[in-house]
Amino acid sequence: MSHGFEMQPQAKPAVPANAVLAGLHHGLEKYNKLAVFLAMIALMLTSIILTYSVVVRYFFHQPTDWQDEASVFMLVGVIFLCSGYVQSLRGHIGIEALAGFLSPAANKVRMFIVDLISFVFCAFFAWKSWTLFHEAWVDGQTTSSTFAPPLWIPYSMMALGMTMLTLQLLVQVLTRITGTVPASVAAKEAA
Repeated sequence: MSHGFEMQPQAKPAVPANAVLAGLHHGLEKYNKLAVFLAMIALMLTSIILTYSVVVRYFFHQPTDWQDEASVFMLVGVIFLCSGYVQSLRGHIGIEALAGFLSPAANKVRMFIVDLISFVFCAFFAWKSWTLFHEAWVDGQTTSSTFAPPLWIPYSMMALGMTMLTLQLLVQVLTRITGTVPASVAAKEAA
């Protein structure tokens, strides 16, 4: 059982050998850095909002009706907008029971199949997310609370996040097919 203390630092994702894939890979890296930065700010704001809500309710007996939805919207953004970054590090939860029993070649095939199935699922999810966003935008849908923020806000973050996750999976699938640049060459090109 692992508690995370003995884990090695995560290696940088492999750079694709294909020039188009390498460009998409670098674009996704830049997006991921921005998404993680914005997620850090959103998490801090969420904690401030929820702390404010507790203090105002407890000490001043003034209920607030907006803090839950604002916090949920920000958490939706954090989760979905950073999912591509987590995938780039292969940090999503996975069951590795088979990995120990399979040969390295069989594990590569298994990972390719899992990436391909994940890509298909995420592409469908992204498409459905964009349709939800479009419906919420066109129909002017809001939540049912008294605060009533527009639903296009979380749907847009969900759609963008799933699209970026789908692109990340596409790059990983195509990189498995086309190959990668050796780490020493990638380090020289980055410098």
